[in-house]
Amino acid sequence: MSLSEEQIDRYSRHIILSDVGVEGQEKILSGKVLIIGAGGLGAPAALYLAAAGVGTIGLVDDGLVELSNLQRQVIHFTPDVGKPKVLSAKEKIAEINPEVKVTTYQERAYSGNIAKIIQDYDFIIDGTDNFPAKFLINDACVLGAKPFSHGGILRFEGQAMTYLPKEACYRCIFGAPPPKNAVPTCSQAGILGAVAGMLGTIQAAEALRFLIAKGELLVNRLLIFDALRMSFRQVTFKRNPHCPICGENPSIKQLIDEELPACDLKKK
Repeated sequence: MSLSEEQIDRYSRHIILSDVGVEGQEKILSGKVLIIGAGGLGAPAALYLAAAGVGTIGLVDDGLVELSNLQRQVIHFTPDVGKPKVLSAKEKIAEINPEVKVTTYQERAYSGNIAKIIQDYDFIIDGTDNFPAKFLINDACVLGAKPFSHGGILRFEGQAMTYLPKEACYRCIFGAPPPKNAVPTCSQAGILGAVAGMLGTIQAAEALRFLIAKGELLVNRLLIFDALRMSFRQVTFKRNPHCPICGENPSIKQLIDEELPACDLKKK
């Protein structure tokens, strides 16, 4: 791949970085990133990945844009209310960077389709808002040997980690979904909109650094931040030999759908 003059101009601030350069930008341009969830986390992640020039961005979401989404899901605008989120996001990506290919999946990711959806992508971003989806994404990526970025937000807090094959996974830390109603949803507890932006951009940065193979990803590390105090801390952990999906004797050998209500204000 050789960059055109227009691409050199568009990505010049990347290219002048010694750790990116022309070679790194070419890797970004040929990269394929899948974002599951075009909401609070997926929205900023998609915007920055598109601006960076990721060659193919996949978007998975079966939802429609709602007025309450606009407080944090910055890829959607007021006229988009009622429109499928994946289509709304695709339109904005095209305006930011028309050379990015966008593949949309206007469907819910579940055990019967997720393995097929993720198979053609280099890196997966978990932008979902419920525990069943997060554990499903983890399990699909472990079984499919796909790297992914986990992100979670609530109130003023966020957390992120990155999984690489043969390293510690999400279940190594959390094991299984919490009991029903043990943890409030964002509709019950609320979320500061900017927190979603902070974490979504962290996930985008993880995807970009993976594509250019530079820096230290959040592997075997859980980054936790509190925006109310603007404090950040890290918790290191190791692969759990007793993990039910990636341990020495895994009990999970096929994908299942956990049952737990997602964040939905109208149902509360």
